[in-house]
Amino acid sequence: MSGPVIGEDGVARCPWAGGPGVMRDYHDTEWGQRVHGEAAYLERLTLEAFQSGLSWSTILNKREAFREVFAGFDAETVGAYDEGDVARLMDEPRIVRNRLKIEATLTNARATVALREGEGLEAFVLSFRPEVPPAPATTDEMTTTSPESVALSKGLKRKGFAFVGPTTMFALMEALGIFDPHLLGCHRRTSGIIEG
Repeated sequence: MSGPVIGEDGVARCPWAGGPGVMRDYHDTEWGQRVHGEAAYLERLTLEAFQSGLSWSTILNKREAFREVFAGFDAETVGAYDEGDVARLMDEPRIVRNRLKIEATLTNARATVALREGEGLEAFVLSFRPEVPPAPATTDEMTTTSPESVALSKGLKRKGFAFVGPTTMFALMEALGIFDPHLLGCHRRTSGIIEG
């Protein structure tokens, strides 16, 4: 079992953020904190898809380049990208060059625009918030999927989204602060209910 670890600064954190660097910075300032707006949701959906099979630090280190090449995750702009843009992105060394994930980003941008006719991406994702959020004390108690992430995955696929499997959607829910993902005892852990 692995509970929170005490860093050299004397602060208790989730084990993956124990040492200084980009992962700790992300843990302390962003992971599990609620964000708002379509672009913020599309960005995190995109980054979680690109992270699949890679380390999260790799994605964080390329994040600014992702933001640049995907126009700040403006859904209309990215949704209008064509094969020429895919080719350009495949030649871009500052991002992860995976054709399927790049094409999925374009697909998801178009699906995000289509969701505007209904509740919009943010409200749609939030509608899958768990009634009883997890409260793990150790990494052994953590899961990588939930009934809600399975339902969100199915819901987004029905809306035309790609690369939105249940594990990726669980990570998305953690990242967006749909529930507090921090271990009990971590200095970032709140009451488990994040409002807003």
